[in-house]
Amino acid sequence: MFPNSFPVILLTSELLLKFLMVGVLLLSKKKSDSAKIAWMFLIIALPFIGTFIFLLVGTRRLGSRRRKRNRKILEEIPQSISPHIQNANSHVIQPQEKYFSVSHIASSIGGSAVLCGNDATLISESDIFIESLAEDIRNAKEQCHLLDYLMLDDKAGEIITESLIEANRRGVQCRLLLDSLGSKGFFNSSLYCSLKESGVQVAEALPVNILRAIFARVDLRNHRKIAVIDNTIGYMGSNNIAEKEFAVKKKFAPWVDASVRLTGPIVRELQAIFVQDWFMDTDEDLDALLKEPINTNCHGISAQLMATGPNSTNLALSQLLQTAFFSAQQKLVITTPYFSPDDATESALLIAAKRGVETHLVLPAKNDSRLVQAASRSRYSYLLRAGVQVHEYRGGLLHAKTVTIDDEIALIGSANLDRRSLDLNFEVSMLVYDSKFAKELRTLQYTYIDQSHKIPIDLPKQWSISRRLWQNAVSLIAPIL
Repeated sequence: MFPNSFPVILLTSELLLKFLMVGVLLLSKKKSDSAKIAWMFLIIALPFIGTFIFLLVGTRRLGSRRRKRNRKILEEIPQSISPHIQNANSHVIQPQEKYFSVSHIASSIGGSAVLCGNDATLISESDIFIESLAEDIRNAKEQCHLLDYLMLDDKAGEIITESLIEANRRGVQCRLLLDSLGSKGFFNSSLYCSLKESGVQVAEALPVNILRAIFARVDLRNHRKIAVIDNTIGYMGSNNIAEKEFAVKKKFAPWVDASVRLTGPIVRELQAIFVQDWFMDTDEDLDALLKEPINTNCHGISAQLMATGPNSTNLALSQLLQTAFFSAQQKLVITTPYFSPDDATESALLIAAKRGVETHLVLPAKNDSRLVQAASRSRYSYLLRAGVQVHEYRGGLLHAKTVTIDDEIALIGSANLDRRSLDLNFEVSMLVYDSKFAKELRTLQYTYIDQSHKIPIDLPKQWSISRRLWQNAVSLIAPIL
């Protein structure tokens, strides 16, 4: 009798589970309606499996212990320099009035104000980035702090490893924090062993294991790329510690990145972000470093940092981008490897083009994520009809994450224009309120456009029905990619 009743029990259980999960989704306060619909579609379409996937990666769970600890660290070690430095107000300025709303959104996340007196050198070549970072490590006198999503066992990895080991021998405190999943291969490499044996402190950010999967979402990643040397020199942007040939995904190479070498007060806030993340995963408090004096100098560029992640205000980075897009009056240029934004951010982009703003979106022609590329191309028709000029870069995998607005302000960092970066990953972005830097970054963006194919407005109509069906089907689950 049991064998005959088993299918009924199984079906009943599955239906009850679906009703339960749909109820959980409807009551969720942290998901957009499009994300809720996408998850419902997956749960209904894939019996049991859809529910399992949702429980594994469908929430923003950091884990209750880690969430409480993270909140305490942010309270005790603020990102803003104001609680740490006595003369902090001498570095704080107000941007142009038309960008007040942009700076206010950024400030609402980590309390970071617009800081003057910074120097920024734009680096557009991966080998130059690695050599510049290695040279600063070789010249370091006190400490070297590196935080990266990915480090490879390649020539770039060797250069940085050797530089850190040599600096450590000189008595420089060297700390390296790498994302557990992104740098999984590196943690099994000989370079990692060399670093540990030499005394360089190496730690895993957001460790991945089966036990953790029970209590927290395992694919919440630390995607930041930060380096701080002697508390005075900083790096941030899209560069991982890897050669542009990117050995783990050679067929998409070269990977094309953009990063910035920084000096000035902004570096201290970059250090604060590293100190927060290091404390989170090692329990070592480096707060004293943030209290060291900063030289007063209001020449140079004005900049503002924003650290985002699943621990910050939901969709904070998305709100910043929307505000920035609405502030554009003449020209808006965006480069990103992955384009799958939330509805509101895409709407702000469409409205910018419809308002008459010359709007360019530059994406790689060949993407390492087939699903995200399909989701991106499903939006081409809407973008093109609104007046957005879409370009597909042919020179490799365009990995630079940049925005320029009216040649007056710029945004550069580690965040992609997709749901993962906007809502799930730990990211760091920098706003630069300086026309000279914005023009320099825009010039770099135009070199990408020169190596791109501009998508004709009628191209999506020429795609086969099967291709459009595939792209639009993927677009349905884009909110959960």
